[in-house]
Amino acid sequence: MSGYVNLRGHQVWSYEWPDNGDPLVLLHGGMSATEDFDKYLLPAVKNSHHVFAYDRSGQGRTGDQEGSLHFEFQTKEAIAYLEDVVRGPAHLVGWSDGGIISLLVALTRPDLVRSIVAIGTNYSFNHGGYQTPPWELSEKDRREHAERSPDPEEALDDKQRRMIHVWNTEPDLRTADLAKIQCPTLVLAGDDESFSLQHTSSLYESMPQGQLAIIPGTSHFVLKEKPALVQTIISSFLADLTPPQTRIPIRRRKLGLTD
Repeated sequence: MSGYVNLRGHQVWSYEWPDNGDPLVLLHGGMSATEDFDKYLLPAVKNSHHVFAYDRSGQGRTGDQEGSLHFEFQTKEAIAYLEDVVRGPAHLVGWSDGGIISLLVALTRPDLVRSIVAIGTNYSFNHGGYQTPPWELSEKDRREHAERSPDPEEALDDKQRRMIHVWNTEPDLRTADLAKIQCPTLVLAGDDESFSLQHTSSLYESMPQGQLAIIPGTSHFVLKEKPALVQTIISSFLADLTPPQTRIPIRRRKLGLTD
């Protein structure tokens, strides 16, 4: 089921699938839409959870608002969605910008987050990354914006400029911030990400209940490159959120997460 919901005075395009368990919210990547990525994740969660998703302001089928592309705005929007639509805490599964928002929601409102799956996620704009090609708007980008968005066609160029500025200056979390996130968290990334493996590793190592999955032979688009493997890892993580009991615990023993 999909359609617009009134989220505190703004029409937000929302999705809801059958109730098969705990609430779970999918959070799409920056300047994309739920329909661009949900099919790569739904097989992992639709039979075990009550799945929700929405297009964030200025993206997908949801119209723009002032300041909507900044992470502070998007975090507040996610909290409003959890409170008003989901009506309580949920598991958060976010890709790229969606993963960043998951971390920020967990820091701001830990009572609303049961667990996190952060896919291709950086926690700081200063991420030891690599020079990526400039984002050029394609005819496909323009066509999809015209077909989906209630905003004028010419608004896409302004959104692109604003989004690039956000990516170059946000987010700006520290490992000390990440250490405050107490919920079970799976950090999943490709081995050829847009940011360094050291950055991904420090994200995982900073969170007390972190787990790490690096998928070989993949990039920032790991979801689309090896969907079956990603789905298996995510479903396995969500099936048992207790701290893993490994045969030779080192890090987890130091954290007091194992006997």
